[in-house]
Amino acid sequence: MDGFDSQLLKEIEDHDNNEKFDSSSETEIDEYIMLHSTHKNHLFGRQKPLHLVLGGEKHANIILWRNTQISTRIFAGVTVTWFLFECIGYHLLTLVCHFLILSSTTVFLWSNLASYINVSPPKLPEVTLPDELFVNFLLLLRGIINRAFTSFQDVASGKDLKKFLKVIAVLWVLSVIGSWFSFLTLLYLLFVMLMTAPMLYEKNEDAVDIYAEKLWFEVKKQSAVLNENVLQKLPIFRSEKHHKQH
Repeated sequence: MDGFDSQLLKEIEDHDNNEKFDSSSETEIDEYIMLHSTHKNHLFGRQKPLHLVLGGEKHANIILWRNTQISTRIFAGVTVTWFLFECIGYHLLTLVCHFLILSSTTVFLWSNLASYINVSPPKLPEVTLPDELFVNFLLLLRGIINRAFTSFQDVASGKDLKKFLKVIAVLWVLSVIGSWFSFLTLLYLLFVMLMTAPMLYEKNEDAVDIYAEKLWFEVKKQSAVLNENVLQKLPIFRSEKHHKQH
């Protein structure tokens, strides 16, 4: 495995230097790691390589910063957008209008001055958004909303008190975090985590997995203590236990 690790690191370094990474070699590397890492306790119990968990191909390469140019451009673009809206106080309509004014003026002057400065006039690309793009987005949004309503009905039905308490705790934590930041800043922080946490985890995977396993064991131990000393003493849990025994 040590020989393969050195070979894998060499391929990744070559990719960073040449900014080219063969998708077929990525698949072979992911399959090799998946076959030789099933005995390890990975974070969240995953068995597949992180590259495959993130979907593989181009978007996984962007999240893991295997294509540094595209990742840098996306990160910089989102950061500039957040800075304009959150720090400078730009409004969406104002930004769109200013962008259109600048773009239209540039193209107009370029088109009219091209013959005087011996420059070819600009060729504007024809942009046509396909219907499938909006249909797929709406179908995805519908699936997310349906699953959310189903989960809400399942939690609010009163059949599982533990799940209900977990959902209430998570929502309360999110409400507290939401009071610290604006919605745009919260989305930006989530984006920064998405673009940094997987990459850092991939570089320190073994150490993170060990600490995560110890932390998860401690959480389960404390949950068992809480369940025994608190939850099981509640009347609803005693009635459920008595019902199951009979």
